Amino acid sequence: MQQTEQQIFLNHIAQTSPFPFLIEIEKAKGVYLYDKNGKSYMDLISGVAVSNLGHQHPKVIEAIKSQVDKHLHTMVYGEYVQSSVNQLAKTLTSHLPSHLNSVYFCNSGAESIEGALKLAKRITGRTELLSFKGAYHGSTHGALSISSNENKKYRFRPLLPDVGFLKLNDFEGLDRITTKTACVIIETIQGDAGVRIPQQNFLKALRKKCNETGTILIMDEIQSGIGRTGKLFAFEHFDVEPDILCTAKALGGGLPLGAFIAKKEYMDLFTKNPMLGHINTFGGNPVSCAAAAATLEVILEDGFLEDVERKGKIFEDSIRHPAIKEIRRIGMMFAIEFDSAEIVSKIVQECLKNGVICFWFLSCPDSFRIAPPLTINDDEINTACEVINNAIKKSI
Repeated sequence: MQQTEQQIFLNHIAQTSPFPFLIEIEKAKGVYLYDKNGKSYMDLISGVAVSNLGHQHPKVIEAIKSQVDKHLHTMVYGEYVQSSVNQLAKTLTSHLPSHLNSVYFCNSGAESIEGALKLAKRITGRTELLSFKGAYHGSTHGALSISSNENKKYRFRPLLPDVGFLKLNDFEGLDRITTKTACVIIETIQGDAGVRIPQQNFLKALRKKCNETGTILIMDEIQSGIGRTGKLFAFEHFDVEPDILCTAKALGGGLPLGAFIAKKEYMDLFTKNPMLGHINTFGGNPVSCAAAAATLEVILEDGFLEDVERKGKIFEDSIRHPAIKEIRRIGMMFAIEFDSAEIVSKIVQECLKNGVICFWFLSCPDSFRIAPPLTINDDEINTACEVINNAIKKSI
């Protein structure tokens, strides 16, 4: 008996939860996804902060097609000179502080975290890793070790040893950073915790403490980077610079790509004692890098980043209900908080029924997430907000 697409998905694709959305995607264009029956869904989460230019952006598609006609994978990372990889590295480093001049490309955000942790240990010769309560850095063993949600961790122990957690905006807690600390890793904007924004002077104090103790400061911009907050990277809002920067998600323009970035003197440590101290097969895939270079070209066009804040403010001003406890926002990265996870679930499902995709946070179930494509226009914003407001009214 022939199986339906949903049956194949449920029976043969490993599942992450008992309640997937189960939209059968036929195509995507701009801010919309379309199912096999032609129903449209406005994608207000951008595939969870991936599709910052929406779906099928013409410049990204053109770059992919051009690279596909040249070559796909040719060799493991770090052996061959490839123009699309070079172009992306040059563009990235030219828009970053001068010390962030060497890029290690990988396949995902979690991989960028793993590489950054290894590099911090290699630079310092130390073992202690400090992260923050509320942090989410990925699901691989190292990334999970420095993530905060114990409910997601306890069945997968043992994890990395010598890991501790600080509290965001707790100045006294910074005294836990010592000359035994290899690195402190912080999401510049905490994503899974529900868009938690650090105080400006806290990040400055953190940077100062890391300088004093010789500790490497890693900033995780997997969600907040590539224009999401109205800057290319969110650390630009705070006048604080990392020693190692992690990025992924939107970087690849819809294709898998991650990177960690540091100064060349640090990155060169992976080339000796031991040689091939960090290596992977598909990192810097030439097609993904071509898509990423085209993505950056669009995002760095005059006025594009400035318009992110304007659009974000329209959303913030338009979503209104007395039951909303708080809207946390930077650029177009939102958490909209209510009294309970049950209310949030009802709102998300009601929006979905009416063709607007919102989502939740693993570690902040009382808030729902929106992270729209940065290319969304004002009319689309107004339509989305009308659907959200109606969903809130029906769910309270």
